Amino acid sequence: MQDDVESSAAAKRRFEAELEFVQALANPEYLHHLAQNLYFDDPDFRAYLEYLQYWRELPYCLHIVFPHCLAMLELLVKDDGFIDLLKRADFKDFIFSQQFAHWRYRATQQGSCEARAADAGGTADAAAAVEGDEWQ
Repeated sequence: MQDDVESSAAAKRRFEAELEFVQALANPEYLHHLAQNLYFDDPDFRAYLEYLQYWRELPYCLHIVFPHCLAMLELLVKDDGFIDLLKRADFKDFIFSQQFAHWRYRATQQGSCEARAADAGGTADAAAAVEGDEWQ
């Protein structure tokens, strides 16, 4: 019984640590740091990134708050050119600017949907429905 409790606690800690690491991959500064310090040249580290691909599948992906991390994880596993570019500060800044533009666009689109739903006398549920219609 005690072993089950300990293994359950260890599994929870592992889940949380892997989730935190995967989500950190959405941070261009962190990726640049890893590239500059040659972590991606370590075969064991690359194997670990390959192992973490399971976060792209259900139900694990439902725990992801920063979905850019999944795109970065895929690029880190499949594109050596991407890793080489990460060593450059200008490329890190480019990724950050692209992320910021995406987040800003999504925020304005979300606000626009909520405003149209409110103008129509709707609720937050109606806003979500309007937003869903836009993407179909």
